[in-house]
Amino acid sequence: MVLRLFRKLMPRDERFVERFCRHSAIVVEGAVQFRGILSGADYEAHCKELFRLEDAADDVTKETVHAVHRSFITPFDRSEVLELITTLDDTIDIMKDAARRLGLYKVAYTPEMLGMADCAIRASTAIRDAMPALSAIGRNEKVFSEMQQKVRAAESEADDLLQRGMKALFAGSDPAGDKLIGERVYELIEAVVDRCEDVTDVIAGIVVEHV
Repeated sequence: MVLRLFRKLMPRDERFVERFCRHSAIVVEGAVQFRGILSGADYEAHCKELFRLEDAADDVTKETVHAVHRSFITPFDRSEVLELITTLDDTIDIMKDAARRLGLYKVAYTPEMLGMADCAIRASTAIRDAMPALSAIGRNEKVFSEMQQKVRAAESEADDLLQRGMKALFAGSDPAGDKLIGERVYELIEAVVDRCEDVTDVIAGIVVEHV
């Protein structure tokens, strides 16, 4: 309790929040490029931009980690700062990994796959929009609650699309090998949405500790 009061009285480096805002905005841009791949548009162009964004996100992550070690006071616990920036970075990392694999599989993308990518955009956008509220957690509990609801709704819709898509996939007449590849593609897209939910879980833990 004494430590928490001390932290509240000391001036904070608000650049940490700015870094979270920057990183989360990059994740949204990455999700848009990832959806572009699934839309069947220019694969190489979307991958190039997604990989550039992933590099930019890595730069923000490194900057944040270095700042944690240089700063006396952080907006919340150092371990929480590191966990949040790492989880954010995992989100765009898995988009990059999924994009690479999609280039190898070369499958026909279904409406369900594209819908799941839309869910990733909605979830990451909700996170981005809530990030500025980290500068005053105690006054913004409602903001984070609404963010969590939006992300969970997107994740739930993605699950429904996954089940519908998988049902259609295995009810079809494609060869078994093609079905297994299709299943893997669905799993990759699902993982992108799940990472967004992981970010909200980290933020929820921070809110509990600081409200």
